[in-house]
Amino acid sequence: MPGRTIESMTTLGIVLLVLGALVAVAEAHYPVHGIAATSGVTVMGVGAVLAISGLGAGLLVGLLVGLLLAASGASGLVLVARSGSAARRRRVRTGAEGIIGHLGVVRSWAQATGSVAVDGALWSARRAASADEDDAGRPLHAGDTVVVERLNGLTLSVRPAEEWELL
Repeated sequence: MPGRTIESMTTLGIVLLVLGALVAVAEAHYPVHGIAATSGVTVMGVGAVLAISGLGAGLLVGLLVGLLLAASGASGLVLVARSGSAARRRRVRTGAEGIIGHLGVVRSWAQATGSVAVDGALWSARRAASADEDDAGRPLHAGDTVVVERLNGLTLSVRPAEEWELL
């Protein structure tokens, strides 16, 4: 009977190792903010302790291997979490938010609207509501450099570029 208990501990340990790995990998496909990965690493650590102890290596060796496995998994989680948070802090480069702040060149302008070339694309544009009184009175002409303030649908809101923005 004691052989059967050791055999079942080893089997349970291996099952927990596989299950923990699957749960940790599932985090990559269904992100739940590290909860699944943390649970998976913990289950893998317990599985390692049971599997190694069941193989006859002793509880101390099993605990050391389990702690080593859990520590390496936790350090991997910390590395992934840091990379993810660094990516969230970066400035948006694409899409509607990515064009804000870019410089463009007026191609044609009449009254309050015109067309502006920004990053190689021609956009419909209108004058941005500016708090700066100096810009409000200055008309835009073909060839003027402008700064994108906002994007509304496919129409840019632009303002004349200041000297420091042209450098």
